[in-house]
Amino acid sequence: MTHELSETPQAAPGGTTPARHGHRLRWNKVPEVTAYFWIIKVLCTTVGETAADLLNEKAGLGLTGVSVLMSVLLAGVLVVQFRTTSYRAGVYWLAVALISVVGTLISDNLTDNMGVPLETSTTVFALVLAVVFVVWYRRERTLSIHSIDTTSRESFYWLAVLFTFALGTAAGDLASEGMNLGYSLSAVLFALVIAAVAVAHFALGLDAVWSFWIAYILTRPLGASIGDYLSQPNAAGGLGLGTVVTSVLFLAVILGLVVYLTVTRRDVVEPESVARQAA
Repeated sequence: MTHELSETPQAAPGGTTPARHGHRLRWNKVPEVTAYFWIIKVLCTTVGETAADLLNEKAGLGLTGVSVLMSVLLAGVLVVQFRTTSYRAGVYWLAVALISVVGTLISDNLTDNMGVPLETSTTVFALVLAVVFVVWYRRERTLSIHSIDTTSRESFYWLAVLFTFALGTAAGDLASEGMNLGYSLSAVLFALVIAAVAVAHFALGLDAVWSFWIAYILTRPLGASIGDYLSQPNAAGGLGLGTVVTSVLFLAVILGLVVYLTVTRRDVVEPESVARQAA
């Protein structure tokens, strides 16, 4: 799938321009993929794991109640995200953090409340995500995040992000618990696979879009394994820091990085940059 971008609509016969799916914006709605992007992404996945456990244990709402509450909060933030006309670091990363929690809760509900085996939920989430990608590509002719500049593309983007988190949660739990690999070994395993994807991209020419989405999916179980390793008690194979300390620590780092990026705009994709990539 080498056709990554479709930035400039082609004129149809008669001088008309074909209709685009959704209102086209001047600015891309997602950040540039830099080291900051991947660091915050992994931190958000870790927080998604530990915060979901924390809320389920401390809020007294039960798994279902917490799931409803976090879903409502996510919906509100996504409304704000869709109403912005360009990338806003604070809104975007708040949506990612919340979607990380909701994706975790979706997987946990299937496993804990409905008794769905991790093998089944992992397979189902993978299939659903594949369907999202197929429909997205057939409709937009691109899966590139360099062109999230219409409401249609943004809708597909966030739907894909949601299912990458749900899939990553199920796959991470399957590796660490279902296969009894433990949290630390699971984290090392997923880190090595991500490194292999990076080598395949930079050294062997693996398509940039595929490389991005494979790495994006794998960072979820990596972050979840790190979060569990830090927060779970020693008897369960963790360091015993607890969900409160782990969540607060990682949230503080995320906040600091987001404030830095808001001020410096180091992750803002300029229109000229998008045009060069399209060329």
